[in-house]
Amino acid sequence: MGEIARSAPEQGESREEAHERANRRWAEVLQETRVAQTGVQILFGFLLSVAFTPRFGDLGTFDTTVYVTTVILGAAATGVLIAPVSLHRLLTGQRLKDDLVKTAGRLMVTGLVLLALTISGTVLLILHVVLPDLLAEILAGGILLWFALCWYALPMWLKKRSARHQQTSP
Repeated sequence: MGEIARSAPEQGESREEAHERANRRWAEVLQETRVAQTGVQILFGFLLSVAFTPRFGDLGTFDTTVYVTTVILGAAATGVLIAPVSLHRLLTGQRLKDDLVKTAGRLMVTGLVLLALTISGTVLLILHVVLPDLLAEILAGGILLWFALCWYALPMWLKKRSARHQQTSP
């Protein structure tokens, strides 16, 4: 049957076969996708219901624009975060697991960007109704910055720190 391809173990991992590693990573991606999908679907459902509230007709141009933009972002986030499921279903058995994992990972990052924008837009829409305009915009911008720090800056910092430690350790 030939030699079993082995990949170099990641830090803190035992040696595992390439197909085992791909299967593990795929399972991790699907679990992450489930978490993100749930959040975006609940948020998207909320956004869709807003248009049917009595107060929706009173929204000004700015609020309507924020609403429409946020709904579109929410729909895009939903599509991107569900895409790994479609990829898996349509490509199962094609021996593309490594490609699926990489593509799904990219889709997840894109989906998280869209989700952060959707949440920030929703916060802006809600706060704009109850707070002065500038304060609502500052707070919504703060939420977007918080997501950027937690979801992107922190992982990048940890990755760089880990790389520095690996270079300096014997």
